[in-house]
Amino acid sequence: MSHDLLALTELLCEIPSVSGAEATLADVVEARLRGGDAPLLVERIGANIVARTQFGCERRIVLGGHLDTVPANGNQVPRLDGDVLHGLGTADMKGGLAVLLALGDDLDRKRPRFDVTLVFYEGEEVADEFNGLRRLFEEAPALVQGDLAILLEPTGGWIEAGCQGTIHVRATFEGVRAHSARPWMGSNAIHRAAPLLERCANFVAETVDVDSLEYREALQVVRIEGGIANNVVPDRCTVVVNRRYAPSRSLADAVEEMIAFCAEAGADHVDVLNASMAAPPNLMHPLIAEITGVYDLPVRPKLGWTDVARFAAHGIAACNFGPGDPELAHTADECVERISLDACLALLEAFLGIA
Repeated sequence: MSHDLLALTELLCEIPSVSGAEATLADVVEARLRGGDAPLLVERIGANIVARTQFGCERRIVLGGHLDTVPANGNQVPRLDGDVLHGLGTADMKGGLAVLLALGDDLDRKRPRFDVTLVFYEGEEVADEFNGLRRLFEEAPALVQGDLAILLEPTGGWIEAGCQGTIHVRATFEGVRAHSARPWMGSNAIHRAAPLLERCANFVAETVDVDSLEYREALQVVRIEGGIANNVVPDRCTVVVNRRYAPSRSLADAVEEMIAFCAEAGADHVDVLNASMAAPPNLMHPLIAEITGVYDLPVRPKLGWTDVARFAAHGIAACNFGPGDPELAHTADECVERISLDACLALLEAFLGIA
């Protein structure tokens, strides 16, 4: 293996890039892509870097990864232990970024069988309005067009097909303010929210089969706010509910179901805070079928939302495949192994025809 991916991942992890502070890492990535010998056209919008080949191939593969990490959890400084690198972002997803940079280096020695686009983008770990891939699709969609998109999210060597959709709604319950010594003169808005809390606590989520993959849905209360003082009956309570739904449902239907779910529990107002469509597995797409079949990769559903849904919304088949254990993402024990990095790069080199 000509690349020391573990060392490169460590270098990337030494550059803090918590969401909103990706500019320094973007500078490093841009300089490396522009300074190499590969025939790449490099463009930058904000802290988003896109590098593309222009060989004139019939098809184009887009490979992407986000630059940002969640906040540190006592693991800011990367720590190397043999062939394992511990620390913030090692799996999610600076290991994947290292693989992308190595693929960029590879393109100077052998022409691939596809044109290749490498996308490094900001703001994936926070609200959708900050997502750099969203910005690229809005401002320069031609830069991220392709026949297949592969996001190097940590998947442990699996193809994680499609993804769940996600919805956040805020249910508001109104009451009447009164002194807590004379509650009969008011109406407690927090108490009025109890039926919704009970309904959420007793909700039995479905496991939905889509193309022989089982997407386990979920519904959880993730935030509750109410009250202004310890001696005042609260006149307002808001409950934020998160819904994860399978790609068998349309976004419109899933949103309608959530609004009705809260309204039936007595909510006075239901506001949709954000709503993202799910992505179908697309296992029969020729390129996804090739990468799973030729290389005998195991396949499982993506239980969570990733930007594969953003590509799917623009008519581009997409899947998740990257180094690292997804169950360690966002934890204090996050790490990535050399063997996982090397195996991911080797497979993508073979698929692109630059092995």
